[in-house]
Amino acid sequence: MIAVSLPKYITILMMQQNMDIKKIEKISRALSDTNRIAILQEFKKKKDCLYCAEVNDLLDLAQPSVSHHLKQLVDAELLLSKKEGRNIKYMLNQQVLNEYINCLNDLKD
Repeated sequence: MIAVSLPKYITILMMQQNMDIKKIEKISRALSDTNRIAILQEFKKKKDCLYCAEVNDLLDLAQPSVSHHLKQLVDAELLLSKKEGRNIKYMLNQQVLNEYINCLNDLKD
């Protein structure tokens, strides 16, 4: 892998948005999978929380695959998780999503 250094002004711009380069990279990697995009779209449709079993029912994926994708989205902070007994409730993290979108929008200006 080749390391690429970003121009200083891009780094400063990203820092102004309270999001560092590593966080942007982690979110970008999480969004690079079509299944994860589909999961996020389901959260957007539901406009509330979803449980792992509900996500599993909505997508044509095996349960371990769904769990893996949910973990990637939680690790990227795009989803928030809360344990409720034996179940885990997931919610879309609008704040992080908005920060990420703002960083991308700032790059186009």
